[in-house]
Amino acid sequence: MSIEILINAGSHEARVAVLENGVLQEVFLERGSGRGLIGNVYKGKVSRVLPGMQAAFIEIGLERTAFLHASDIIDPRHADTGIEPPRSENIRTLVCEGSEILVQVLKDPLGSKGARLTTYITLPSRYLVYMPHGHGIGISARIENEAERTRLRETLQSYSLGQDSEGFIVRTAAEDAPIEALRADMLYLRKLWEVIRTDGLLARAGVLVHADLPLRLRALRDLMTGDVDRVLVDQPAAFQEMQEFARTFMPEALPRIELYDEVRPVFELHHVEEEIQKSLDRKVALKSGGHVIIDQTEAMTTIDVNTGAFVGHRNLEETIFRTNLEASVAIARQLRLRNLGGIIIIDFIDMTEAEHRRQVLQSLEKAMATDHAKTSISSVSPLGLVEMTRKRTRESLEHLLCQPCPTCEGRGFVKTAETVCHEVFREILRQSRQFEFEQLMVLAHQDVIERLLDEESAALAELELVTGKPIRLQTEALYCVDQYDVVVM
Repeated sequence: MSIEILINAGSHEARVAVLENGVLQEVFLERGSGRGLIGNVYKGKVSRVLPGMQAAFIEIGLERTAFLHASDIIDPRHADTGIEPPRSENIRTLVCEGSEILVQVLKDPLGSKGARLTTYITLPSRYLVYMPHGHGIGISARIENEAERTRLRETLQSYSLGQDSEGFIVRTAAEDAPIEALRADMLYLRKLWEVIRTDGLLARAGVLVHADLPLRLRALRDLMTGDVDRVLVDQPAAFQEMQEFARTFMPEALPRIELYDEVRPVFELHHVEEEIQKSLDRKVALKSGGHVIIDQTEAMTTIDVNTGAFVGHRNLEETIFRTNLEASVAIARQLRLRNLGGIIIIDFIDMTEAEHRRQVLQSLEKAMATDHAKTSISSVSPLGLVEMTRKRTRESLEHLLCQPCPTCEGRGFVKTAETVCHEVFREILRQSRQFEFEQLMVLAHQDVIERLLDEESAALAELELVTGKPIRLQTEALYCVDQYDVVVM
């Protein structure tokens, strides 16, 4: 498999695209006006404790207070042991209002919700994730070679210096990494934690203590595996910064980082801009002629599969099976590309054969295996639906790039001109009974006015007879279809 990482390092907006065999799989976005907060460490102040929710709200200097659940709080009585005792039922034994606490952002603010916090601080490097209050050594499940897992575990144990109150997670990128590089990461992370802890003690509440790397460097740290063929970056300054970062932390990646200096934008050359635009549509076309409809709501994301123009070649069951198989791969890609998380319900076309259902589910699981986000897929429900979850840590691509339509306020529908006409009639009757007037004026959208003059002209004439007053119509260019005013004159 050929993997490329494209980096559009603009001064106000940075974007990273991951391509597999020339097909866009993931997009990351960071703007100067709203950088992601995940991984940032803050000195917070407890503003409110809610025992009924076993949670607290923390002021960390953002627009909305952040949320901290009891399960994400280290018991201060055991912070130095790395061993968690049985959890107390009362959060008030862990934090109290007005107290100051060092916290890390787990999830960015999503919609109307504040950021999700934890006091279990983790610090990532190229090969490791350091847990200052953890214990033990964990190995990424994607490192499958048992001999390599043993080597990595023994290497870290030999450099642990007998410290029981710290833990490490070995990342996938550490597979076959030299011992010296692992040791260098361990020393760097320990030193970084000492700096953060010292700064945290001196900082006042609501202050950022430690910020994660900018997007272009995070892309190198988190995405630059041995499978990546090359990284193309389109700005000389960003290229130099990435070269220096790679020279210090990942010298084996240096030859694969290239400066893109062509006239045509790097995202346009590889059709990334076109794919991003397509990812904002509800409808996803399949090569066979079928299609998938994706609807993102507050509670969940629903996905519907349809055969569309695909008529197949053998029989109906085979046609449905082939469409569902193709859709399962397309859905996995769209979930990554759109960064859809939370509860996801997939309505595949009903299949009568159990073996077909099993194969479609297996195809979906295989396609999701390369996803960096944690996913859980259930079996087909009695209603023929596939229920799954995908970990959500940042806003979806749609929420980052778009806002709710000011006309329909995110409903996706507006009233028809006919519906508005009948509302106008009711408003005319209401006002005619309440006020004395010489005439009425209706201000509305052009489509509504045209309907009143055409299909509804008889009803309008009848209203003039009932009220005994003339009714004038006026088009308002700035009105939406379901906006209108009835003015007495």
